[in-house]
Amino acid sequence: MHPQSEFKMRFLFLIFAWVFSFQLLNAQVVFPGVPENPDDAFPVDSLNILENLNINQDPRLENMLKWHIGNNMKRDGISGYRVEIYFSSALNAREQAFKKKKEFLSEYGDYNVHIKYTAPNFRVRVGDFRTKNEALKLHKQVQKDYPGAFIVPDIIDFPLLKPEDI
Repeated sequence: MHPQSEFKMRFLFLIFAWVFSFQLLNAQVVFPGVPENPDDAFPVDSLNILENLNINQDPRLENMLKWHIGNNMKRDGISGYRVEIYFSSALNAREQAFKKKKEFLSEYGDYNVHIKYTAPNFRVRVGDFRTKNEALKLHKQVQKDYPGAFIVPDIIDFPLLKPEDI
């Protein structure tokens, strides 16, 4: 085969491949009956279907759900993390714990400080963090002042909801 005709064939193949791939990139699938505007996706008439919905389920599922809701109400919080800055079982541990709380609040007033007593230890735990990464930020911040601080899983207070700006 002649080198010039081989070059032409390669060139034509590349042009064809380029045009074909360009067509594939611009392809759009439209399903019949599905509106193109997302605001029209759920017309008001479709909500009437939900009113007449009848669900058949095992009654044990309802009991499990009630049990789960009851347990969550008893816990008075949610699972999360705190940074423990002090624990002791010494005779004056209670006074020391309150002293540590006051000392911490004077330095870092933005965080909640909790004193917990689990016999025989008094513990001072700081913050109400949903994730370990959030607690890690505080841990790194207070590590120079409290070198023995560490992150612990705990039941934290419910986070405050921020009002929406209207």
